[in-house]
Amino acid sequence: MNFMKSLFSLALFVTLFTSRSLYAVETSRPNVILIMVDDMGFSDIGCYGGEIETPNLDALAAGGVRFSQFYNSGRCCPTRATLMTGLHPHQTGIGWMTNPPGNKRGDSKPPAYQGYLNRNCVTVAEVLKQANYATYMAGKWHLGYSVRDCWPLQRGYEKYFGCVSGATRFFYPIEPRGMTFGNENIKTPPSTTDRPFYTTDAFTDYAIRFLGEHQQENSQKEKPFFLYLAYTAPHWPLQAHEEDIDKYRGRYKIGWDELRKQRFARQKKSGLISRDTRLSPRDKSVPAWDSLSAEKQKEMALKMAIYAAMVDRVDQNIGKLVNWLKDHQQYENTLILFLSDNGGCAEGGKLGRGEFLDIEKRNQETANSYGAAWANASNTPFRLYKHYAHEGGSATPFIMHWPQQIRPSQEWFREPAQLIDVMPTIVDVAGASYPKEHKGKSIHTLDGISLKPAMKGKSLDRAAPLFIEHENNAFVRAGNWKLVGRGVSPAGGLKPEKWELYDVHKDRTELNNLASSHPEKVNELSTQWQAWAKRVNVFPKQKKPVKNRKKRTK
Repeated sequence: MNFMKSLFSLALFVTLFTSRSLYAVETSRPNVILIMVDDMGFSDIGCYGGEIETPNLDALAAGGVRFSQFYNSGRCCPTRATLMTGLHPHQTGIGWMTNPPGNKRGDSKPPAYQGYLNRNCVTVAEVLKQANYATYMAGKWHLGYSVRDCWPLQRGYEKYFGCVSGATRFFYPIEPRGMTFGNENIKTPPSTTDRPFYTTDAFTDYAIRFLGEHQQENSQKEKPFFLYLAYTAPHWPLQAHEEDIDKYRGRYKIGWDELRKQRFARQKKSGLISRDTRLSPRDKSVPAWDSLSAEKQKEMALKMAIYAAMVDRVDQNIGKLVNWLKDHQQYENTLILFLSDNGGCAEGGKLGRGEFLDIEKRNQETANSYGAAWANASNTPFRLYKHYAHEGGSATPFIMHWPQQIRPSQEWFREPAQLIDVMPTIVDVAGASYPKEHKGKSIHTLDGISLKPAMKGKSLDRAAPLFIEHENNAFVRAGNWKLVGRGVSPAGGLKPEKWELYDVHKDRTELNNLASSHPEKVNELSTQWQAWAKRVNVFPKQKKPVKNRKKRTK
């Protein structure tokens, strides 16, 4: 009898110990918050050299890992395709752009350019859902609008609020670029604050709402959560709360030339950029600030003030989210990742487009922008912009913050990394498994690597080069070498004469083209790029025309 009691007690102890151990494993897995901003330049936030007030992002950077060399895909849609799937954009069906609302232009393209997510990829939400994570999203989707099968709720997210189609007005979003809650479009979304409706505020508030509901629901509260928060700011149209704009009025009367110098000096002081780096020249198409009339200077300074207010508002909202995490004891075990989808945007000409001076008209605009002049400053110290594979288009701030696993460091993490590494990192820390098949479809394998070693300051030990291709622009990054080109990969095939070669360790701003003096390196890297391009289906970019064959008549 005593033996049976002892045996029962032992079994009970084992059961309790096992259940507690499993619970400990479950709760030790981190929550993950992935934050992306839209069209923000490399130098805009404080910790990357900017004067814009971003104390919350600066605090995350100071308490986490700051990457000095992280690459996106140079444009909103392909970047989001890779961020969500870990695959190269062409493998997901978004080799160029997503189809805009009401337009199925991808129907005439090869599968790699169909314009919406295919089913040979899985989203990070689909992967984490299988690992017993709750999955939520707020913000810009931009991975297919006309095909509802690839909306967020159909691609792994349990709750969603945001703009499915892409860019939208900030105060007055309207269909088909309006707000969607779940799968339902909202004609007139109510404000979530005591100010007028504003997308940046609403995205954050819905994200916090989802997390609050997560904690209250018995079926969810024991699960870790994954939140994807995709702001549309500071993408055009440039629109902000007047109270936020007031903070920056007059600050930009110094002009873009002086602003670039000041940001560059701060980048060098912080160690982000080496002291022997040269600042790229002002874009040749952009006039000197002093050549503008006083009236034009006033207008241009206002444009940058509005842009700065948009970035500032994002930071305020990130602070609001972080405070919620702290108040609900979720902060210490939450991995927060932050980045931008591409470099500053020069769309709208050298001095921008649209109404700015009339407040009511400004906030009804659909595409008013600050132009190449300010985008050139946003991308300090680099040249070129969104669309391009040069540093100005493809380099982004990237921050990882996780108090339980990352200790603050004053050092920059200097090894290059890329969007393809985000999915492997999240899968790694979540203890998830990346599938070979999903819903009867074979899934492409990942090229990226986990960035978890960087959390401890260790080397990534990356073996393969990094590659991108977008809108006929491309690069391959191998060690300190970067082979990059504009118009190098058109539909007709590679144009090797357009390749440029840079030693980015010595020349991060890409000013000294070494292609003519190192033809063997150009050939080596070009061969590697072509092999990659073939594997991920960069070509063909056009469907072969179907010839009409006349039937023979006897």
